[in-house]
Amino acid sequence: MSRKPPLWAPWRMEYVGEDRDRECIFCLPESSDSDPGRRVLYRGARAFVLLNRFPYAPGHLMVAPFRHTGKLHELAPGDREESMDLIAQSSRILEEAYRCEGLNVGANLGEAAGAGFAEHLHFHLVPRWFGDINFMTTLAETRVMPQHLDQSYAELAPRFAALSGL
Repeated sequence: MSRKPPLWAPWRMEYVGEDRDRECIFCLPESSDSDPGRRVLYRGARAFVLLNRFPYAPGHLMVAPFRHTGKLHELAPGDREESMDLIAQSSRILEEAYRCEGLNVGANLGEAAGAGFAEHLHFHLVPRWFGDINFMTTLAETRVMPQHLDQSYAELAPRFAALSGL
């Protein structure tokens, strides 16, 4: 019987070993100096876009309002409006950049729904392609990521820099 080589995803240990009593990744400092390290792609007046550090697919983005709340009904109308505008613009950018054949867009509201940061509402945008869920996910419970996060950031950052005022 032949021995198969492992699939390497060393950045996952950061997530597996992460302290669950961590600060909210969606509460950004006022300064944008740390944005590249946080992989923030765009800051609007009321909401922002960032890459998911532990993606399900290349280009997996998140859109979040600046307001720290886990409840949709607690957002001001302007927060909801800008978040939805950013979701729409992000979907266009992902379709252009990755030529994806579809997108999953959604939010996990509350810890019971699977939210990793239930206290701060955020939306996921996951590019999808026909056949992207193959035997690796089904049989090995493993995802194969063909693009490193740094490459995703470099690909998407100029596209988001071109957004102005929505």
